[in-house]
Amino acid sequence: MSTSLQEIQAPIAEELIYFEKYFRSAMRSDVALLDKITRYLLKRKGKQMRPMLVLFSADLLGGITPSTYRGAALMELLHTASLIHDDVVDDSDQRRGFFSINALWKNKIAVLVGDFLLSRGLLMALEHDDFLMLKIGSKAVKLISEGELLQMEKARKLNIDEALYLDIITAKTASLFASCCEMGAASATDDPEIIETMRLFGEKVGIAFQIKDDLFDYGTDDVGKPRAIDIKERKLTLPLINVLNQASWGERRKLINIVRRHNTDPKKVQYLIDYVYENGGIDYSTRIMNQYVDEADEILNGFPDSPSRKSLSELMHFAINRKK
Repeated sequence: MSTSLQEIQAPIAEELIYFEKYFRSAMRSDVALLDKITRYLLKRKGKQMRPMLVLFSADLLGGITPSTYRGAALMELLHTASLIHDDVVDDSDQRRGFFSINALWKNKIAVLVGDFLLSRGLLMALEHDDFLMLKIGSKAVKLISEGELLQMEKARKLNIDEALYLDIITAKTASLFASCCEMGAASATDDPEIIETMRLFGEKVGIAFQIKDDLFDYGTDDVGKPRAIDIKERKLTLPLINVLNQASWGERRKLINIVRRHNTDPKKVQYLIDYVYENGGIDYSTRIMNQYVDEADEILNGFPDSPSRKSLSELMHFAINRKK
């Protein structure tokens, strides 16, 4: 029987309530339009995985401090800004079942709102002289941007192998998970070795999370994003990369041609999806995902047993067993 998100949150339930109030005040603005948009954003908040990673990491290492809340708010502001900018870049009109900011207020306003949230997060760190947090957050923004641009560059030539795929998802997705755990650790301890260990834990969780997200592209469930969107956007993800490595020259050429020229043809896309299933791409990707989960659990097991250690492990397993 799987653990519910409410059960996972139990050790920091009160702290999460305080964080929500803190985060709401951090997003407030005197500009009426901006305040209206940030209120809309707060209404459609997700599972709050990233703030939970910050809070649990701090609690694991000695306790949640005022700087932990600032770190959690900084990471959530950066994450929200990156999602708003992503929706503009991808021309997406929905996010988590809600209209995206660019769909409701157009691209120009969406970009400016993303910029506001990014600057608000960085200023929050500066206002309290949290220079290490500023460094951690800024590094995450740099890596996310580089990862997205690297993926776009390689999508043109469709020449992504497994090592490059892992580099891309480590930068564009796992870096934020890593930074959350690093941020939480840095708010509770000065030990650089422990902080780095938590950063590595978060990175492994983030890689597993992104592989799970990429597996959704080949599923049939409603997961809040269109099915086969990665194929439509010519993104080579692990399930397809794996079968391309094993395919004959002719079959490989046929599959690449579908991604390059026929990525909106339902029959041809279905052929590609069926091929990936039949040739072990889904099973292989699931196995790699679980390897990262096992490595992350091994890191956690190096810390003393505690409610937060248990919840961190459960949160990771919740993330890779999620249905959307």
